[in-house]
Amino acid sequence: MATKIRLARGGSKKRPHYAIVAADSRMPRDGRFLEKLGTYNPLLPKDSEDRLRMNVERIRHWLEQGAQPTDRVARFLEAAGLREKAARNNPKKAAPGKKAQERAAERAAKAEAASAE
Repeated sequence: MATKIRLARGGSKKRPHYAIVAADSRMPRDGRFLEKLGTYNPLLPKDSEDRLRMNVERIRHWLEQGAQPTDRVARFLEAAGLREKAARNNPKKAAPGKKAQERAAERAAKAEAASAE
């Protein structure tokens, strides 16, 4: 059985509240899970203790059993020191798109023509 440690959404519309759960990867996001491992409330301030609560011992147990955390849960585990930080690098994300590059080239050409006169 492929097990994942992931978020299960609860709460009403526009008021999300998540449970950190160990679940079979074939089950739906908010469906059946094996064990609840913690909670995450994104509406609370980042420095609040209640924003993220995890049962570290049980999470370690599931990781030893081969459970794979999702990207968001992996970041939580990295912050808690349970997992090594993965190198993330997307250098193209910050680069401007084609049209923005064209506009910048046009502006540079106009500025060069104006300074030449």
